This record gives sequence, C-alpha cells and structure tokens, in this order.
Amino acid sequence: MFLSFQDAQARLMQTGYIADPITVMTVYLGSTLKRPILLEGPPGSGKTELAYAVAKACNTEVQRLQCFEGINDEKAIGKFDEALQKLAVELHSKTGQIDWESLKEELHRFDFFTAGPLLRALQSPKACVLLIDEVDKVDQQFEAMLLEVLSIFQLSIPKLGTVRAQNIPFVILTSNEERRIGDPLRRRSFYLRIEHPTPEREARILEVRMPNQKPELHHSMAGLAKALRGWSLEKPPSISEMLDLAQALEVLGKQEITAEMRDILLPLLAKTEGDRRKLLLRDGWASLVHDAQQYSQELTEP
Repeated sequence: MFLSFQDAQARLMQTGYIADPITVMTVYLGSTLKRPILLEGPPGSGKTELAYAVAKACNTEVQRLQCFEGINDEKAIGKFDEALQKLAVELHSKTGQIDWESLKEELHRFDFFTAGPLLRALQSPKACVLLIDEVDKVDQQFEAMLLEVLSIFQLSIPKLGTVRAQNIPFVILTSNEERRIGDPLRRRSFYLRIEHPTPEREARILEVRMPNQKPELHHSMAGLAKALRGWSLEKPPSISEMLDLAQALEVLGKQEITAEMRDILLPLLAKTEGDRRKLLLRDGWASLVHDAQQYSQELTEP
C-alpha cells in the first residue's frame, strides 16, 4: 500500500491527517507485513479517522464493522437471504418436478448470501481497509471468531465453506478501553496508544483543515481544547468537535474566543447536562478562556 515510510508520511499528510512518526511507521510496517493494528485510547482522539485517512491515502475503500454489545456472526460475516431462498423454491415448484438435493445446494451458494463487512473485505477486488471499530464492546466468543480473519485472512462459514481473501485487507481495530482486549488478539496485532493531540499537533490539524483562519485562532482553539480536556468533563471534546467549532467560528466571522461567547459556543462543546452545568458555573467559562490563552501563548513563545 505504501512504498516507504516517507511515502506513507507524505500521503497521510495529503489527506489532512497529522500523524506523529511512530504512528506513520507503525502504519507502514502493518500494511507491508500484513499485520493488524490495534489502536487504544479515549473516544474522539482520532482512532477511527486514521483508518479513513489510510484508505484515502491508498485510494481504496473502508469496510467498517461497528461493534456493539451482543453483536453476532451474522452482523459481521453475513447471512443467507431467507426471503430470496423462499422465492427461489416457489419458482422451482412451478416448473414441475424438483430435484431437492440440487435445489438445496443451489440455495446455499453466494447468490443467496448477503455479505457483512468481514466477508466484503475478504472479497474486495483490491486491498481495502477493514476497520473493526470499538472492538472492546464485544465478548470473548466474538473475539475468537475474529482470530481466523486476523491470523490467516479467511472465514469458515457454515454451508458455504471456507472463504479466503482475494486481497489481504489492512486491518485496523479500535478500542475505547471499556474492557480489556484478550491476549490472543493482542499477540496478532501491532499496538498503538492514541491520545488526544498535544496543543501543537491540534493547532497544526486546525491549520491544515481550516487554512483561511488566522494562526492565532488555531492556537487559541488548541489551548481551549487542552483546557476543556483537563476539566474532568463527562464528554471531553474530540478532534472532530474542535473542527466543528472552527467551522462555526468561520461562519460567525469570529477571529478569537472570548468569555462573552459562552452561550453561543456552549451547545458545540457541552454534550451532557452535567458538562453544561459545569461550564455555566460562575467564572467557569471565563477561567477556561483564561487557561486557553495561557496555553496559546506557550505555542507562540520561541
């Protein structure tokens, strides 16, 4: 997928994803050695976005398996379309005598199977990015099923048989650490810890994504993000939410963040009632803006 570390760095940069050298190197090695990458870190730190950036950089698609509590193999691999099978039986019954053995074999072919993201990734005509998002929400039994895909890039499907990858996908797994991922899955993956960006990196992200705004505003927003994430909020702002804020400020024609803008910006930054009340405390927002200005000054100091 990538020719070299430098190629990976340049192409990821072109997508607007600002990655540190360790992340770029891990992506390059993972794609070259056909090894999955497990990304762990807080929600909103850019884990999922990395998968889409890699796909964009390589001009390929993402097959995304969104995990949730209670997910089963059908959601991940796919299932037979019973309505289509029933229709086929009805059509055959109208033609006269039915060869049931032949019909049974026909009904359990791929023509009657609706593929899920895991199977679509293995059947992709060119190497894609397989994103297994929030894998920490699944149980150990589901984890065990994933090992076949991550180890030998194949799926054993009842009544269909074994399906091997036409092209080996680049696999990225993400975890918000709601529970500890099992060791068998960890052994098969390269591991990256993804934290919220430093103010320097966040300012750089804002600069790349919002090039029409002044650098001073980017520094101020990066400082505000750091201040908010240090305030023990129930839902600290993600990178994407800070980009939403930057777009809102551009629409409003604002070039700075002030204490008087609290009520305008609160709906963009407080995503729970508890956080909203905390930011409405007397001098709460004003102190955040003050801290943001202090962090912003640190970015501009030589």
